[in-house]
Amino acid sequence: MQTLAVLVRVAFEVLNWLIIARILISWFPHDPNNPIMRFIYEITEPVLAPFRRLMPRTTMPIDFSPIIAVLVLQLVERLLISFILHMG
Repeated sequence: MQTLAVLVRVAFEVLNWLIIARILISWFPHDPNNPIMRFIYEITEPVLAPFRRLMPRTTMPIDFSPIIAVLVLQLVERLLISFILHMG
């Protein structure tokens, strides 16, 4: 079960870093057709889209959905790892 817990932790860590990369990328002009950019967007968009729909629309040009997503992902990660470790 330890191995499964480590795999879950690594998967969530990678997803968190991809979300952070997406945040940083959004601050600079970039080519959306670049394969690396497309990869980042394709992996993170299914995670971020539900949070964007839940967030109220504001007049501020700041998207808070990545921050909320990272916090929720960290909570889900902890719960899932705890469940895995207590199962075994």
